[in-house]
Amino acid sequence: MENSAELRTDELGAGVTKRSTRLADGRELFYFDDPGSALGPERSVDARPLEDRPDTATMRQDILTGDWITFATKRQNRVMMPSADADPLAPQTATNPSEVPSLYDVAVFENRSPSFGPALNEAIGGVPAAPNPTRGLDDLAALGIGRTRTSIGRCEVVCFSPEHSGSFGSQSVTRARTIIEAWADRTAALSALPGIEQVFPFENRGEAIGVTLPHPHGQIYAYPYVTPRTERLLDSIDHTAPDLMARVLEFEKTSERVVLQGEHWTAFVPFAARWPLEVQLMPHRHVPDFAALNDAERDELAPLYLQLLRGVDALYNTPTAYIAAWHQAPVNVGRDTVRMRLELTSPRRAEDKLKFLAGSEAAMSAWTAEILPEVAAERLRTAIASITTP
Repeated sequence: MENSAELRTDELGAGVTKRSTRLADGRELFYFDDPGSALGPERSVDARPLEDRPDTATMRQDILTGDWITFATKRQNRVMMPSADADPLAPQTATNPSEVPSLYDVAVFENRSPSFGPALNEAIGGVPAAPNPTRGLDDLAALGIGRTRTSIGRCEVVCFSPEHSGSFGSQSVTRARTIIEAWADRTAALSALPGIEQVFPFENRGEAIGVTLPHPHGQIYAYPYVTPRTERLLDSIDHTAPDLMARVLEFEKTSERVVLQGEHWTAFVPFAARWPLEVQLMPHRHVPDFAALNDAERDELAPLYLQLLRGVDALYNTPTAYIAAWHQAPVNVGRDTVRMRLELTSPRRAEDKLKFLAGSEAAMSAWTAEILPEVAAERLRTAIASITTP
């Protein structure tokens, strides 16, 4: 292959091969090849004339809540629902200068318009060093009017397939297992970066959620703080017991809200579900993140997760928009108490109806639910039973 990129190759679990290189502006790109992939070992060089990477965004603290708000103004210029011949996540062609130079199975790369990063206290690819980095969790927890910090961190795009349309649920079991291996690899690598406090893989699916690209993909955010949602969880654990999440799982496993169960994982509609469609998927063993899953847990997760997602799509005659959020333990706190889990939520409450967050939910975080969790679980069990096992 002419103009072949210089690659570092690593063999991962389940026969997955990882190949590492860089894009024209210095961003990292990783190819994760399926076991037995038909792709060769070489990959093309990214020869695009790209602009320098943007300056790192800035965070401002809301003193009334303590939350840190990132201002990433470059994200205003993102591509919106391109056609197949202009898909920025498809492999590059002579007419489409996309983000991925070569054909791939799974590809992961640094986002060109990130909410966090790209600088991590050092000059990378023409980006100046972070001028006002975070100074640890105690610094972030302090309150003050007008406090700012540089949004150090990292945002990565995970392309599930080179195809223009689809989702995680439309992949094969083999491909799902490759993606899980990629999530585990990136979780470990991002957790080791300086200044990172939490790593969050997720998939936004559907225009009702605000998706701007139809290409099957997800993202990974590496935050410079522990997210507000996780802070609430840590507080609940502190006020109850260190094994709170194990207790929750045992409570749910004996309920009529279970929708899918394996040897290592259980999926259930939670007792106090907020959304019309809300499912959690939790490992039976205490595991803080993807990197800590063993081979048996990863192997079972691939087909089980596909069953769940295809069941969600079988609820109605058209695909369901959702957020598939993989909550993981923070990097430096709560590793022994916060168990990783999926929280899949959708605002779809009927074939042609969505739940909108209006006054009470949006302004006060005081929720009213229209569907009982037990009813939602029964509907989802029926939908899962109607599909063919992946």
